[in-house]
Amino acid sequence: MNRLADATSPYLLQHKDNPVDWWPWCAEAFAEAKRRDVPVFISVGYAACHWCHVMAHESFEDEQVGALMDERFVAVKVDREERPDVDSVYLTATQAMTGQGGWPTTVFATPDGTPFFCGTYFPKPNLVRLLESVSTAWRDQRDAVLRQGAAVVEAIGGAQAVGGPSAPLTAALLDSAAGQLAKEYDEAHGGFGGAPKFPPHMSLLFLLRHHQRTSSERSLEIVRHTCEAMARGGIHDQLAGGFARYCVDEHWTVPHFEKMLYDNALLLRVYTDLWRLTGDPVARRVARDTARFLADELHRPGGGFASALDADTEGVEGLTYVWTRAQLVEVLGEDDGAWAADLFDVTETGSFERGTSVLRLARDVDDADPAIRGRWQTAVSRLLAARDGRPQPARDDKVVAAWNGLAITAIAEFQQVAAGYAQDAPGDDANLMEGVTIVADGAMRDAAEHLAQVHLVDGRLRRTSRDGRAGESAGVLEDYGCVAEAFCAMHQLTGEGRWLTLAGQLVDVALERFTAPDGAFYDTADDAEQLVTRPADPTDNATPSGRSAIVAALVAYAALTGQNRYREAAESALATVAPLVARHARFTGYAAGVGEALLSGPFEVAVATGDPTGDPLVSAAHRHAPPGAVVVAGQPDQPGVPLLADRRMVGGRPTAYACRGFVCERPVTEVDDLVAQLTGRSAG
Repeated sequence: MNRLADATSPYLLQHKDNPVDWWPWCAEAFAEAKRRDVPVFISVGYAACHWCHVMAHESFEDEQVGALMDERFVAVKVDREERPDVDSVYLTATQAMTGQGGWPTTVFATPDGTPFFCGTYFPKPNLVRLLESVSTAWRDQRDAVLRQGAAVVEAIGGAQAVGGPSAPLTAALLDSAAGQLAKEYDEAHGGFGGAPKFPPHMSLLFLLRHHQRTSSERSLEIVRHTCEAMARGGIHDQLAGGFARYCVDEHWTVPHFEKMLYDNALLLRVYTDLWRLTGDPVARRVARDTARFLADELHRPGGGFASALDADTEGVEGLTYVWTRAQLVEVLGEDDGAWAADLFDVTETGSFERGTSVLRLARDVDDADPAIRGRWQTAVSRLLAARDGRPQPARDDKVVAAWNGLAITAIAEFQQVAAGYAQDAPGDDANLMEGVTIVADGAMRDAAEHLAQVHLVDGRLRRTSRDGRAGESAGVLEDYGCVAEAFCAMHQLTGEGRWLTLAGQLVDVALERFTAPDGAFYDTADDAEQLVTRPADPTDNATPSGRSAIVAALVAYAALTGQNRYREAAESALATVAPLVARHARFTGYAAGVGEALLSGPFEVAVATGDPTGDPLVSAAHRHAPPGAVVVAGQPDQPGVPLLADRRMVGGRPTAYACRGFVCERPVTEVDDLVAQLTGRSAG
């Protein structure tokens, strides 16, 4: 029997009808393997994974393969997004054995969970041979198999150990990290490295903060060039907004079409901050369209944000998204179709498969004549309406706590910047921006309430939910960090004390349950399920590491409450990452960004005002806030808002109080004076 029918994971449900006796990850599966004295076959993937689908169609839907697996193994299916702790252990094992890793992850383990052979995607003939040879080795060479497993466990224990070297994350070290990124930067196409090329969102966030602190034009140029290249490329959906997971080439043309919540949340923060610092019209447009994508395509009304949109539609990658010249003409007519083909670089030969093209913006139109911009936007609207009539990719509607936290923080920052720039936008754009901010605000508040009411159970976080029901998987460190940071962002945006209270509960659980003796953090709680090793990965990859995420939350919470012990915990944890920042800047971007916040203070800005959304002092605080600054506005002594305690209005006028590391400047009532305090430039 297949035991996946009652799963909350859409990925597991994709396999509920396989002719394989799949078990979910559970103690009973390993007990069954021990009873039968057979190895465990562990398959790790996620719902939007293209090669996971391929391996499923080739092998797991095959009756003969299923019979072989059932006869000689206990088969366990794992959603890496639901169980990142399990994924981390076995991905690290795969990397230790093969030098690389990815999904699907294929692992053979002993009945106690010890991995002894690992790989990724196997075509059906290779998998059949592997199943037979592993089964034979288990029967005839058991001692060698067990020695191999012990060696793998030792290797992954060392790879994820705590207690290594630590050092303060200094200005010199962060300057060196920025310099290292500049050396690895792709001068021609933007970003870092070659194909496949991933959006380097966390490195870009760090570089923007580095630019703010140091005025480094090099750091800013790397961000501007990369953001423009991605915005014009096929990785960016030119019709509906949002970004694909990565590109198969180095120049951002052909994406792997899956769209992940975490990528779009982090990229929204990048484009929003670039817009905030420079007023760049491309950054403004892309931030707006990414916020709209999150609200329109991933938000579930009354709930949280879904995890992803599939790469495939009806088994064909990119089917929803690609175009031919003839299709453009069919929708737009001869003249506008030819014009759009030139604008979006749609050619007769195509840039993708079967003569189709991925839309990319081949012309500069953001600063073009209003008539050109109008023609462009009309074409976009008509093409999107036509595309909406095509078959659509499946949506993984599982709600992941950490990723929803990232989205909430991103939208909160977008709302603050959009409010500050509202008066600067042209008429039509201002109307569109207002519409996006309204729907994005509703989606953000829904998601925050969903996390507070569904995911927070008896003071502890659950990792996932679906259809309003919390899953069984316990939250891991990245969930606590990302959600606590989001609740801090909600506190700043709304002025409501309950969000800060909830953030405090989460960081306290993290300090109690996840800390290591050296000031670092484990990724799982001390009372969580014990795996073959306790993961503690300090590197930022597709998402912030748990350690980086909780440090960001601790810094924000300390600034909002004035409680220095949380800052001290953040500094201790960040010191355990500092040696990695020095050597591997591309994989510690979020940690480095938090380091910039600590170097800048961070600033704590309180604005005593009766108009917390429209006061010019509030807009100035958001627009000119140094890295990691927290900003709270509202009536003096507002309950539950520590930064507004004893903050009176001087002379009855709205008044700003700017503090740095709990040391405050004089209160000011003029925008120029506040800007001078935040930027270090003289007023006037």
